[in-house]
Amino acid sequence: MIEKELIVLNRAGIHTRPAATLVKLTSRFKSEIFLVKDGFEINAKSIIGVMTLTAEQGSVLTIKIKGEDEQEAFNSIEILFKNKFEED
Repeated sequence: MIEKELIVLNRAGIHTRPAATLVKLTSRFKSEIFLVKDGFEINAKSIIGVMTLTAEQGSVLTIKIKGEDEQEAFNSIEILFKNKFEED
């Protein structure tokens, strides 16, 4: 199991487009993937869940990944966050 923190770097935070991009990415993996913000845990493969996080710029999210492709999933998600969801 991987459990690490990621920071939302893009100016607009995780609004509709970045949420959809994240869900599309996480859905490619077999592993269970969850995001945690302020003690609230959501399934990162759920667009509704990701939208309810209201993660603005600077938010610290904990990502939890468990499964056979967890390292590949984490690497891909980390790149997405570091690239600011290709927005900035």
